[in-house]
Amino acid sequence: MEDLKTALHERCLAVASLPEKGRCLVAARDFRPGEVIISQDPYVFVPNSAEPRCDHCFASTHLRRCSACQAVWYCGSSCQKSEWKVHRLECMAVARLNKEKRKSVTPSIRLMIKLYIRRKLQDEKIISTTAMDNYCLVDALVAHMSEIDEKQLVLYAQMANLINRILQWPEINIREVAENFSKLSCNAHTICDSELRPLGTGLYPVISIINHSCLPNAVLLFEGRMAVVRAVQQIAQGSEVLISYIETAGSTTTRLKSLREQYHFACACPRCAKLGQPDDIKESAMLEGYRCGDDRCSGFLLRDSEKQGFVCQQCGRVRNKEAIRGIASEIKLMSQRTSSSMSPSQAVSVYKMVENLQGKLYHPFSIILLQTREKILKMLMDLQDWKEALVYCKLTIPVYERVYPGCHPLLGLQYYTSGKLEWLLGDTVNAIKSLTKAVDILRVTHGTNTEFVTDLMMKLEEARAEAAHILSRADE
Repeated sequence: MEDLKTALHERCLAVASLPEKGRCLVAARDFRPGEVIISQDPYVFVPNSAEPRCDHCFASTHLRRCSACQAVWYCGSSCQKSEWKVHRLECMAVARLNKEKRKSVTPSIRLMIKLYIRRKLQDEKIISTTAMDNYCLVDALVAHMSEIDEKQLVLYAQMANLINRILQWPEINIREVAENFSKLSCNAHTICDSELRPLGTGLYPVISIINHSCLPNAVLLFEGRMAVVRAVQQIAQGSEVLISYIETAGSTTTRLKSLREQYHFACACPRCAKLGQPDDIKESAMLEGYRCGDDRCSGFLLRDSEKQGFVCQQCGRVRNKEAIRGIASEIKLMSQRTSSSMSPSQAVSVYKMVENLQGKLYHPFSIILLQTREKILKMLMDLQDWKEALVYCKLTIPVYERVYPGCHPLLGLQYYTSGKLEWLLGDTVNAIKSLTKAVDILRVTHGTNTEFVTDLMMKLEEARAEAAHILSRADE
């Protein structure tokens, strides 16, 4: 690992070891918000199976399937050649399977196949190694095998046996493969595009050294397949670099549960340290609890001492459990009416009825209500109902502003959506305000030199020019 220390030192970083946390990445100099701390190409990666994508660049157009294995797509000869050293061996292994067995070659299975092929090719010097691109870095990752339940261990063993049957290499160690599946579960990252839409999965062993915080000072995003970590706060020399592993819009209890189940540790960040304190109780009740029965009141509810109902902490009004159960049952019944056979407009109508009922039950800052409105927003965007989409976008923004820190990519992207819709609908003044807020955040999280932010800044300048033109015409 001396080579890794040297490589990180050149990037003004260091690996340290902390009690209760193990390895961590530490800044060896100050980093400003928006500055790249570290970037890494994946050791192995695969596209999602939701829709066909190029196995190299994740493009979804001009695709042709590999004629031999029929399991992989490429958008052109250049991408196919780039992947050929690894895919040649994968192709031979998958092509031996019959059509039915090829269905078992999921993205997770492919990721493991490619992991062993890449290790083999690096051992044979066919693919070069570097300080930040070698199997030793994968070997050093934590697997948390002792924390995994028996059911999951059995599943990993079955998946390891499948890898053995596919590759048919005598040197394969099934126990090691099972452990590596656990490593992937804890360490692999979802590769997303600039608007945080999932494209695939990749393993970034050096990035995986970075620990989690629910109040991170850095953000992990992707430029193509490359993982890029940027500072979102001023990070002082000697400070630990921290990113978020999970969706942080949730109560402390929900976040702790998610981290424990997926990553097998208890978060002790400043936000989670407030568990059970008055501010944390209030926040949890607003994000995941019920609203006051009085529509004019914005208070949050807590259980009464006799557990017969919930008491508004602002006006004192009691909401009994039977009334809550009644609305919850209505929501469940209405949600069951949604189906894939519905037309998009019918689905919007049903989800609006669900939203209406949820609005009567949950606090205005409820994550459940937010998720329903996000679904409606997406459907309205697909239907190109821009006016109604803007209404729902505006409904989500106050919740985003509450649940995310001021410099969070999701908040920036929501401002961006609002700005695009406002501009499309001719509200140039408000479009400029929204796009300016988007730029202020996304130039930090995404970087000023990325194509996405460059396009966003051009849109903002065009909107400003349009506003100036309208103003000059009004003065004539």
